[in-house]
Amino acid sequence: MEPPITSMSTFDFNSETLKIILMKFFNNYMPALVCTLLLLIISCVKDDNFDTPDTTTTTLKIDGTVLGIDALYNLWLQELTNNENEVLTFTETNSYISGYVISSDEAGNFFEELLVQDAPVNPSRGVKILIDKNPLFTSYELGRKVFISLDGLTVGLTGGALSLGVRDGNEIEKLSESVFEEFVQRDTIVASITPLPLRISEFSVDKTNMYISLEDVQFNRNEVLGENRKTFAGEPDDEFDGERTLEDCAEGTSVVFSTSTFADFKAVLLPQGRGSLEGILTLDFFGETFNVVVNDPSTIHLDDVERCDPSEVSCGVATTTGSNILFSEYFETQSEGDPIAGNGWTNYMEAGTESWEAYSSSGSNASLGISARIGSFMSGDDSTVGWLITPAIDFDNHEGETLEFKTSNSFADGSTLEVLFSNDWDGDSETIPLVSWELVSDAYVVQDDDFFGDWPTSGKVDLSCVSGQGYIGWRFTGSGDADFDGTYELDEIEISAQE
Repeated sequence: MEPPITSMSTFDFNSETLKIILMKFFNNYMPALVCTLLLLIISCVKDDNFDTPDTTTTTLKIDGTVLGIDALYNLWLQELTNNENEVLTFTETNSYISGYVISSDEAGNFFEELLVQDAPVNPSRGVKILIDKNPLFTSYELGRKVFISLDGLTVGLTGGALSLGVRDGNEIEKLSESVFEEFVQRDTIVASITPLPLRISEFSVDKTNMYISLEDVQFNRNEVLGENRKTFAGEPDDEFDGERTLEDCAEGTSVVFSTSTFADFKAVLLPQGRGSLEGILTLDFFGETFNVVVNDPSTIHLDDVERCDPSEVSCGVATTTGSNILFSEYFETQSEGDPIAGNGWTNYMEAGTESWEAYSSSGSNASLGISARIGSFMSGDDSTVGWLITPAIDFDNHEGETLEFKTSNSFADGSTLEVLFSNDWDGDSETIPLVSWELVSDAYVVQDDDFFGDWPTSGKVDLSCVSGQGYIGWRFTGSGDADFDGTYELDEIEISAQE
C-alpha cells in the first residue's frame, strides 16, 4: 500500500527533521558546490598583458655549420660584389649563426626586432633580426645566447645596418610570429654583456648593432639647461623618435641620441649632468646618421654636475644695426672653386683636406650668387676641421657693434658649424687651435632639419659687450665618418656699428 499523501499544512517539520535534511545536503552536495565555486573564481581571474612563456631550455645540439656574424656579412658582400644583388637568401646550406641578445623591448624603445652581437665581450659585428612579434624580452633577455638557422632567411641591409629576415623582392621583411621560433633557438647560456668602449669619432658602420659605452659625454646645453629642458621623446614636435644631441666632452664631437615616442620613459626629463652611458649603436631610419639608443635609462649615468659647455659671448640680440660697416663679405669677387682668400680672411685646415671654397649653384639648393662652402662628404678624411676667420675688428673704438650672416646646408648630418669669437688670438694660423674661442651663442646657425634650400639669417647678433681687438670665426667639424657628413654654406656677412 502506498503511503498516504500528507499536505504541507499538516507535515511535522520539526527541528530534528530539519537537522537531518541539512546534514544529508552538506554530505552529498557540498564537495561539488565547492569545486564549482573554485572553478568560477579561477575562470574569472583577469590575464596579464601577455602570457608568461615557457622559458625552460636545454643545451642545444646544433646539427650544422655555425658561422660567425662576420662570415654572414662577408657572404652578403661577396654576393653584392659578384652579382650586384642587394640581398642574399640561404637555401640548403644547413648553416647557423650564433650570438648574444643586446636589445630589450621591455621599456618600449625597441619594437619587433632582436639585435644580436657575436660575443659578449669585444664583439666584432652585430646583426638585426626582424620578427613580427612583441614582446620579445620575456624569452630573449639581455645576454641570452641564440642560434639562428639561416636556410630560408635573407640577409642584407635595412636602414644601412646588417639585417636578417624573409625576402620580399629585394627587400627584407619580418619573420612571422608563427614561424620565427623555427629559425631562432634559445640556448641555456645567459652571458653578462660587457659594452665595447668607443668614442664618437670611432663610430663606423661595422660597429652598428653592437652594445657600446661612451665616456665623458653630456646632452647639449640647449636641450637640458634653462626653462625649456627637454624630455627623452615627449616634445610636441617629436614624431616617431625624439632626437637629442649627445656631446663628447674630450673631443667636441656629437651624435644623435634617439628615443622612440612609444618608449615608457619618453616623458622623462633628460639628465643635465656629464658622465657615461651604455647603449646600442644604430643608424637612423634612412641609414644616413649614426644614432645611440638605450634599452632603458638605467644605463645612463650623467651624474657629474661639472659640465663641459664652451665659454660664451652673449650680448643678446639687437633691434637695429648701425650704418658704420666695419667688415662685410658677399664673396662675389671670389673665384668659383678656389679656396676663400683676400679681404683679410684666414682660411685654415686644422684637420683633413677640406677648406672653405667659393661656389655657385642654381636649382633647389641655390647659392646666393657666389657663396662660401665647406664639407667633408666622401673626402676620405678621418677627421675634418676647417676655419674661416675674419680680420681683426677693433671693438674699443666703436659703439653698438652687431653681426649678421646667413647659412645653409646640404644634409649636414653629423657635422657641425659654429660661430666663435677670440680676443687673444695673435693672427698666426698655427695657433688657432691653441687659443681661447668663445661661442657666439646668440647667432642662429642653420640646423640639419632646416630645409636645405633655405638660407636662414643669424639675426642681429649684438656684440656691444665685447671689448678689445677680436676675431669672428666659423668652424666646421666633421663627425669623423666622411660617408655621413654633408656641407655648410655661408654668405652675406656684415659687422657694423652705430658709430
